[in-house]
Amino acid sequence: MKAILKKLLRPALFTLGGALAGLAYYYLVGCSTGSCAITSSPFTTMAYVGLIGLLLSTAFGKGCCGGSCRR
Repeated sequence: MKAILKKLLRPALFTLGGALAGLAYYYLVGCSTGSCAITSSPFTTMAYVGLIGLLLSTAFGKGCCGGSCRR
C-alpha cells in the first residue's frame, strides 16, 4: 500500500502544482475579453496546465542509469 502511494505522489503533486500555476496565470494574465479558448475560464486554464503538469511528472521520472535497466 505504501509503495502505491509513493508511486502516485509525484504525479499528484505535479498535477496540483500545474493547476495552481494555471489559476495564477488566469488571474495574473488571463483573457479580458472572454474570447480566448483556454484562458477564458479558470477551470479550463487549471485543467490544461494541470494536464501539462501531469505530463511533466512522467517526463521527469526516474530513469535508467548506465544501460542496466530491468523491469
